Amino acid sequence: MNFPRRNTWLQMLFWGGLWVLIPILLVGNLEKIDRMAMRSTVVLAGIMLVVWANMEVLLPRLYFNKKQTAYAIAGLALVVVVVGLISWDGAPWAEYFSRPAGDRGRGGSGSRQGGMQSLKLIGQAMPYFTALIGSTLFEIAGYANKKEKEASDYRSGKLEAELKFLKSQINPHFLFNALNNIYALTVIKSERAPDNLLKLSGMLRYMLYECKADRVSLQKEIEYLRHYIDLNLLKDSRGLNVEVELDESRPNMAIAPMLLIPFVENAFKHSKVEDLSQGWIRIRLDTTDTQIVFRVQNSVPAQLYTKDQEGGIGLANVRRQLELLYPGRHELAIAPGEGIFAVTLTIQAP
Repeated sequence: MNFPRRNTWLQMLFWGGLWVLIPILLVGNLEKIDRMAMRSTVVLAGIMLVVWANMEVLLPRLYFNKKQTAYAIAGLALVVVVVGLISWDGAPWAEYFSRPAGDRGRGGSGSRQGGMQSLKLIGQAMPYFTALIGSTLFEIAGYANKKEKEASDYRSGKLEAELKFLKSQINPHFLFNALNNIYALTVIKSERAPDNLLKLSGMLRYMLYECKADRVSLQKEIEYLRHYIDLNLLKDSRGLNVEVELDESRPNMAIAPMLLIPFVENAFKHSKVEDLSQGWIRIRLDTTDTQIVFRVQNSVPAQLYTKDQEGGIGLANVRRQLELLYPGRHELAIAPGEGIFAVTLTIQAP
């Protein structure tokens, strides 16, 4: 037999104490205090038995295993057995539940005595039925709250894992190109090599460590964007047609990390920006006290062009990320057109 749980003990004491106090408050006959104390002790024991059996046996084995009919029958049987045991004339405590000698002679008609007997049985069963139903309701409510918390924790854990997965997908193509370009700078002993190596190092640190936070400052996200763009510009010493305007007037605004980079990555991936005569990219970030507006436009070659087939999280996954992080507080407008692809993301700041 398992030792009762703390909640079971509390329920046993609550319902037992309730039905011990009610007769004392209603009768208030201190001349028969000894008799009443013995009756209360027996009732308390019966109630504690009902509550223990209900919470430790019937509910977990029947009700919570979806055997409600069997539970109802077992609960009723439990109360009948306890009432029968307490009302048993051969029990050691029977004398405390019998009518006083002076009252036994006050008889009546058979029907009246039968009615009184029925009322007596109902009265005797009331404490135990009340304890059974009350402890059941409390336990079901606690069980429901526990399951809701478990479901909430599961949903939160699942969403957190999904967000971590989305943020962890680093484009390997960009990483290899950046390393190759920096290596080329070191070969020619360019003074730009150390600075660009620090930029790449800062990006990796941001991706691996700082992105673990739910929110980062807008300044950090802007810094990451600038480093990403600068490292992409290394591929052509003549310069690329990339225009960047990033509002840094509100550096402490909070934003989800790695939220803006997929749009920039998508632009470099599909614009064929290496074609200096046709390829171009425009990146603009504006802020107000309550909004962040991010716009990315890029050229679309006449022939479908994709720089690489792997890496990045893709715009479809970005939509999912926005739904998780900014439900009802964002607007993503994607406008593909002839020769141009435009994306506008509006986020309501918290």
